[in-house]
Amino acid sequence: MDAAFVLYDNMTALDLIGPYDAISAMPEVTPHFVAARPGPIRCDSGLVIQADTAFDELPRPEVIVVPGSSTWHAALDNEPLLAWLATAHPTATWTTSVCTGSTLLAKAGVLTGRPATTHWLARDLLADLGAVVSTERVVVDGDVITAAGVSAGIDMALTLIAKLWDEHRAQLVQLMFEYDPRPPFDAGSPETAPPQVVALARSLPSHN
Repeated sequence: MDAAFVLYDNMTALDLIGPYDAISAMPEVTPHFVAARPGPIRCDSGLVIQADTAFDELPRPEVIVVPGSSTWHAALDNEPLLAWLATAHPTATWTTSVCTGSTLLAKAGVLTGRPATTHWLARDLLADLGAVVSTERVVVDGDVITAAGVSAGIDMALTLIAKLWDEHRAQLVQLMFEYDPRPPFDAGSPETAPPQVVALARSLPSHN
């Protein structure tokens, strides 16, 4: 099973690495880091990940995983990526996204009229691109799974593993990850974070 983990300049590494570690652990999966061309891709944190496969070398993956970016408006101008998503999605078993990766799916025409989620700061943009915005952490609609901000990528991957195989496999991955979140603060959503912290997040230049 070919799984395409999408890379592009200024993507958010954590959106992709959690799902990659979970999904690539399945023995049936052949993972590919795909980009417009093979070579180094610099993430928005400065981390460099090596793309090993060009888009045109993998036109029909069974699984697609699209990460978001802290500079999501700029990412929407990535024409080679959008064109590949538009042509690869119809033959994929599952197309998935994490964080603002759903805005790329929407721009590629994958989410028109469909429920989807994204990072809370990008909900209005996702709606403008034709999706029906949900505030759920993970949304499954047909052959598409979207996840909310960054950390929800692991939830998405566990959901996908359960659907591709069974819940026991997903539970095994969760156990091996020791994925039992107990954050030190209740500030993981705009509804629970202090208002001043939400205001600060909205003011960050990379998110405007």
